[in-house]
Amino acid sequence: MSEAPAPDAVNEAIAGELALLDPAVRASRSEAVRLLDPEYVEIGASGRRYTYEQMLAWLPEHTGAEEPRHDPPAITGTLLAPGLVQLRYETDSDGRRARRTSLWRKRDEATGWRMFYHQGTVVPPDIE
Repeated sequence: MSEAPAPDAVNEAIAGELALLDPAVRASRSEAVRLLDPEYVEIGASGRRYTYEQMLAWLPEHTGAEEPRHDPPAITGTLLAPGLVQLRYETDSDGRRARRTSLWRKRDEATGWRMFYHQGTVVPPDIE
């Protein structure tokens, strides 16, 4: 089966990103397994590195109530290659802004789109 056109791929990755921000999804290990690639790595805004297993253990305890605010329409994406989408957006947690990027990949139709990499970078207060 051929790869979906770029807008569909980007939209599917955005839908996955938004799902991972949903407290009900974050609380469900099976949903997190469905959305995170087994080779997943995250570099958090704190500078910490998280692996797939660490994130699966962390998510149920951090369902989103304390998470930073985001503006879903402001999430933008680019198809980098067939089966690879980069998303970009900004979050705000009580004035602490972070720029975020995620890489989503689709290996096959059975697994669908999964987050492969995520990074959050704190934006200093004096930067637009």
